Amino acid sequence: MKVAELKANSSVEEIVLEIVEKEEERKVATWRGNARVCNAIGRDDDGNEIKITLWNDEIDMVNEGDTIKIKNGWVKEWNNELQISTGRNGELQKI
Repeated sequence: MKVAELKANSSVEEIVLEIVEKEEERKVATWRGNARVCNAIGRDDDGNEIKITLWNDEIDMVNEGDTIKIKNGWVKEWNNELQISTGRNGELQKI
């Protein structure tokens, strides 16, 4: 998939993105307990960008300049902006 094909509240079978920016992590309280979360910006090979939400161990896996693949991810809209994450069942791989 490409960024231009993503729609809010839909699954993503597979997408490859280059990390062009990574923000500082922060701690949040979730229904599962305390967690770490971090936003990043990913760019596909067409040059389109999307915000990526990284959780816990995913934060340590990813740095600016890395290329990642998200499989079985999820897209949501937050503050009129699309965001992608691994969701509940997805997987993030560094390639």
